[in-house]
Parts: sequence; structure tokens; C-alpha cells
Amino acid sequence: MDFSELDRDNTGRCRLSSPVPAVCRQEPCVLGVDEAGRGPVLGPMVYAICYCPLSRLADLEALKVADSKTLSESERDRLFVKMEKDRDFVGWALDVLSPNLISTSMLGRVKYNLNSLSHDTATGLVQYALDQGVKVAQVFVDTVGLPETYQERLQQRFPGIEVTVKAKADALYPVVSAASICAKVARDQAVKSWHFVEKLQDLDADYGSGYPNDPKTKAWLRKHVEPVFGFPQFVRFSWRTAQSILEKEAEGVIWIMSYFSKGPRTHPRLPHRYFQERGLESATIL
Repeated sequence: MDFSELDRDNTGRCRLSSPVPAVCRQEPCVLGVDEAGRGPVLGPMVYAICYCPLSRLADLEALKVADSKTLSESERDRLFVKMEKDRDFVGWALDVLSPNLISTSMLGRVKYNLNSLSHDTATGLVQYALDQGVKVAQVFVDTVGLPETYQERLQQRFPGIEVTVKAKADALYPVVSAASICAKVARDQAVKSWHFVEKLQDLDADYGSGYPNDPKTKAWLRKHVEPVFGFPQFVRFSWRTAQSILEKEAEGVIWIMSYFSKGPRTHPRLPHRYFQERGLESATIL
């Protein structure tokens, strides 16, 4: 996977995809949807789709794909390499959603919760496959929230496609298992190669699992919280664990933004990138 775009800007979202196999534009296909990294307080969340012709589904099953959570990292990497070698009938695409995007969405003036972000990302990936000419006939999705509600929403969005949404779909349907492997491999790689734009002293890469209840992760958060500017953008600052540490370790700050000039501005001054990346706007203009 080429993460050069994410390396250049890891404050938003990044889409990666394989070439579309010719056969997937000619024959009805089955498509699976799954994610990796929904719960951690550190790093991105990755949504992935994987698809193949219905006539080649047995060949995908023969790769012995399984729920990525049941596989070791080396096993996931090995299976992803296998899928890459079978590009003549297997395709994939994924969206990498940065911690910054997740948190600014959840804490914006108009609340955009994680479930809605997940649903819209999955829908966008299915639409992307269709836009690329993939003849999607069936879609299987690992649910977020109530499966019945989610399935109804997707079925209304894609009326010509048979949609199935299930809990634990990554353990039930091989095409969803394949998507879960793509998502987990991508997240692991994104986390390992994460480019910190902040100039951190004594950066410690040993942050544990990244999940909020991990003592090692909590220790990493406490070590790398800045008293005024908070956490690096590797952190989902909207998570309760991060907010609790901010309340205890950081200073209370009141932002006052003022612009003075001797004459009228011909071009408006853009806010510093700190404010732009976090979706912060002036509450009052002095």
C-alpha cells in the first residue's frame, strides 16, 4: 500500500485502492465491508471494501481468509499478499480516517457521531466501487449500530443491490473477512509509519494497544500532553480518556483572536493551521 498521500497530510482522510480487475466490470460481484480501529484513542480508523465475481467466490474462500481479529499480524500480512497476487479477480479500496477528522467531526458545532461517520464512509466506498465500474450485485456489511436499521438505510441507497448487514459478519462471510484484513493491514501500516507534524521531544513509540483502557496507552497520553496545545494529532482528543487527561494535566485556556491593521485588507488573513486542522472558528471578532 502506498501511504505517500497520508504522509503528506494526515489531518483528513485518504483513499487507497487496487486496480479494478477486468472481470469485475463484466460479471456480477459480491462486495464486503468492514473496519479496523474504531475503538482506539490513538491512530486512524480504516474502512475497507473487498470484492470479487460471484463466480470466483470459492477461489476467495480458498485463500483461507478469516476475521482479522483472529489472525496474527504476520498472518494478516501473508493473506493480504495473497489477495494482491490474485488481482485478476480480487479488488479492494479503503478510506483512512485520521484521528483529527474523527474528533473534529464529533466535537463540531453540528455533531457528527462515530456511527454516522462510519455509515457514510461505508456508503461512500460502495458508491466508489460502482463508479469504478464494478458490477456489484451483493453487499455484506459488518454492522455498526442496529443491523436492521443499517441494512434498511443501505438498501434504500442501493435499491438494485442485495444488501445484508449482520453482527460479526467478518466471521460469517469470507468477502467481509477479506475486507477486515485489508482494513487491519492498512491501519497497522498507517500507525507504524505515522508522521508526527508536532516537534515532540523524547517521542515514545511504545504506546501499547492504543485502546483507552490500556495502562501503557494512558501513560503515553500523559507523557505527551502539552499543557497549552493538548495532544499530538495522533490522538483522538474527543475520546473520554483523552479529555480526562486534558482536564487533569493541561491548563485552562481562553482563546482571544484579534486582527489589527492600518487600512482595509485586500485579502482576509487565514487562521493558523492549528485552528484550521481542528475546525476551530472565532467565537468573537474584536
